[in-house]
Amino acid sequence: MTSVSQLASSSADRAGEFAGRQTPWSNDAEQAVLGAMVLDQDAALKAAEILDDTMFYKESHRLLFRSMIALTERGDVIDPVTLRDELSRRGDLDRAGGMEYIAALIDVVPTAANVEYHAKIIRDKAVLRRLVEAATGIIQDVYEGHGSAGEVLDNAEHRVFQVAQFRRAEEFIRIKELIWPTMERIEQLQSGAGSVTGVPSGFVDLDRLTAGFQRADLVIIAARPSMGKTALALNIVQHAAIEHNTGVAFFSIEMSKDALVQRLLCSEGLQHGRRLFLDRNVEGRVGAAAPVFGGAGRCATAAPRTAAG
Repeated sequence: MTSVSQLASSSADRAGEFAGRQTPWSNDAEQAVLGAMVLDQDAALKAAEILDDTMFYKESHRLLFRSMIALTERGDVIDPVTLRDELSRRGDLDRAGGMEYIAALIDVVPTAANVEYHAKIIRDKAVLRRLVEAATGIIQDVYEGHGSAGEVLDNAEHRVFQVAQFRRAEEFIRIKELIWPTMERIEQLQSGAGSVTGVPSGFVDLDRLTAGFQRADLVIIAARPSMGKTALALNIVQHAAIEHNTGVAFFSIEMSKDALVQRLLCSEGLQHGRRLFLDRNVEGRVGAAAPVFGGAGRCATAAPRTAAG
């Protein structure tokens, strides 16, 4: 058996392993981005699309980035003189390293061509630092024992989810980068004019109007309670998954997973759900539909374990 003292010793050993490790950051990448922003106004705009000042680890670099962004937002040119004046106005010139450090930044990078690559390095390092902070907070919650195990787990999920959301924050994209992909998409749609180019709903008149559900579409089905919104959505899911082998995930906060699958089976077996409780012969007809969904390996549901009240 493992004793408590052995577990404590093992935990201490693990803590010692991480004691000498440094916080994730790249001084070279931070200097390269700041130097590129001084060299090229377009580089400053690209960096601003990817980064914010909190992603810089070094305080002096955060101060320099804030001042450069302020200049960009006012429409002013970024050069050593305007940057010095902005830092002086903010009272940050000495803390940012002074004119000597600004001049040194220009010598770090010969060109601003790689500013996006260096900016993404900074962003990735910032994500890792936030993950370290989240993990540290989770460990503290566990050892301090505040709340139940479920509450600690919920807090842990929330911390990690926030880091994931930070990593997935989308960048601004220049419209000129989207023109050709969009034209290719339009050409593809035109070549299939009159046919369903997206995911069919199974309702012919609807598909004639929409050409199917297209990528990135947000489709909202709105109606009063008990008007058949869930039934309609399940019919569409059923058609897409079975008839067209399209990957589908169905999320519900009103119905349990069992209730959703029961509806799908009744629909595929052409039986009314209420007859399950009244007619013993329905079971065989509904059961015959089960293998159909067994082959629809790309259909999944997500719902509470029990239906919401």
